[in-house]
Parts: sequence; C-alpha cells; structure tokens
Amino acid sequence: MKNQPKKIAVLTSGGDAPGMNAALRAVVRASVFYGIECFAIHQGYQGLIDNEFELMNARSVNNIINKGGTIIKSARCLEFRTPEGRKKAYNNIKNGGIEALVVIGGDGSFTGAMIFQNEFNFPVIGIPGTIDNDIYGTRYTLGYDTAINTVVEAIDKIRDTASSHNRLFFVEVMGRDAGHIALNSGIGAGAEEILIPEENLGLERLLESLKKSEKSGKSSSIVVIAEGDKTGKNVFEIASYVEKNLPYYEVRVSVLGHMQRGGAPSCFDRVLASRMGVFAIESIIEGKSNSMVGVIDDKMVLTPLKKAIKGKSKINTNLIKVSDILSI
Repeated sequence: MKNQPKKIAVLTSGGDAPGMNAALRAVVRASVFYGIECFAIHQGYQGLIDNEFELMNARSVNNIINKGGTIIKSARCLEFRTPEGRKKAYNNIKNGGIEALVVIGGDGSFTGAMIFQNEFNFPVIGIPGTIDNDIYGTRYTLGYDTAINTVVEAIDKIRDTASSHNRLFFVEVMGRDAGHIALNSGIGAGAEEILIPEENLGLERLLESLKKSEKSGKSSSIVVIAEGDKTGKNVFEIASYVEKNLPYYEVRVSVLGHMQRGGAPSCFDRVLASRMGVFAIESIIEGKSNSMVGVIDDKMVLTPLKKAIKGKSKINTNLIKVSDILSI
C-alpha cells in the first residue's frame, strides 16, 4: 500500500445494467474508507473528454443501491475512439491529479479502457456491467441475474395468455452473441423450446418439436429466442415460417426489448456489485492495472482486460440437455 493513490475516478459506460449504481456506491465508499478521493465522471468517456468530474463522498451515494440504471449516466463517445479524443481525456485526468480509473461497463467499454491504459500507461480497473453475461473472466456480470428474473416474470405473464387462448408465443430476449439469458430464463419459465446463438437448432427441428408438443396434448407453447439465434432469421420470420407449416397453432410474437435492462437490481446483483467495487479499489491500492475484476467459484479474481475482451464466455451445455429433457 506504499504507493496508494490519493485520487481516483469512476465512470459507467456502454449499455446500462442493474447493479451499476450499487457498484458505484461500493467504489465511492471503499475509496473513502481507504482515504482516497473519488471523482465520478458523468456521461461515460464523453465526460472524461468534457471534464465533467464530480468529487464524491459517502453521502453522495445514499439510497442508490436499489436503483436501476446509472445516476452518473452513460453515453456513446465516438471522439474517445480517436487519438485526439483520448489525449484530451488524458490531459483532463492528469490536470485533475487523478491517478487511477475504474470503468464499469462491457467489452466495448473495456476495449476503450485497455487502449487508454496502453497509450498513456494509466492504471485502469474494469467492473463487468452487462446483462448479457458475455464477458470472459467472471461467472456473473452485473445485471445478468436481474435481467433473467425480469424475463421469467414476463414469460410467466405471457404464458397465462398463451394458455387461455391456445396460442404459440415466440418471446425474443436480448443476447446477440450469447444465449445465457435465453437459456436460463427459458428453463426457469418452462419454455418448450429455446433458440440460442451457440446452438443451431434449425427450423425443421423446431417444427418437429412443436409437432410432438401438440401431439402430446399441449394446447399452448412458449419458444424463447435469443436475438442472435443462429437460424439467421429474426423472430418474426421464424414465427411466420412456423405459422405456415403448423396452421393449427395461433402464433404470437413478443419482443421484450429494453425492459430487460431496467428495474431495481436483485439482491444477488447488489451483493455482487458491492464485492466487485471494494475489490476494484483494493486492487488499485495493490498496484494492479489493466485488469477486470470478476467472481469465479465465489472468489474475487482479476483477469487481464485483453483476455476478458477476447475470451469467450461459455454456455452451460448441460442446461441444453436439461431443457430438452424437460420440454417433453
């Protein structure tokens, strides 16, 4: 701790996720606990360029652990993708006497952080905040648990309508590159079929499965589809194809969209965010940099940003088997 910084900054970047505020709270209060001044940067990397810094204290983050979104805002910043923009950001951060940066976000945010660290040798620690759970180096990302619970609650309500009207519902959830939300919420909500980017189920197998469901006496079904499903069709094209080939089904489509990002974070996400925020500050104090904090086997770990970005989060293939068995 001999080189403990006197000032650090924190920003949230990319898509918002439940738990970001809880992580911000933990970063600020851990900084105060260890005698470090903590500055919040508003509007993500744009705020870094525009010099939108705010000195925080323990009371600045009162009553935010239960709030979704991010109170310091998030924004896309094309200027930060340029050397000139990053130089402006670096000058602001150095003129403010800030010695380390905590970035709460996803792989795009971490890419910016890694480039910034490499160009200016400036200490950066990342906290994974994304509902997709698609970052290597952590079992869970902030917002994922809340998102799947939001999806399950929505599907439960859709099933009431499906059962009442003998309908087949296609429910599209987020997950362009990873099927964690679709697979886990689909099993949790009792979906008959689940389509994810990691597995190419194929439309013919989907038809066969739905035919079996109908013959077994099911009068209604739920199919959960990740937006990045490998069939190459969007949810409306898939629904139209099924409707043409299985005319006895009354088909409906529900796209859950950004409702999956919102809402108060679950207890799991609040605790995870708190642990990650404290660990991020302690890692900075220990001189660690260019890394992302994560949790594996319930232990806090650090993963190099490059590995976190380039690595692939793995789907639990056993859950695919579980889904197939339980959908009969």
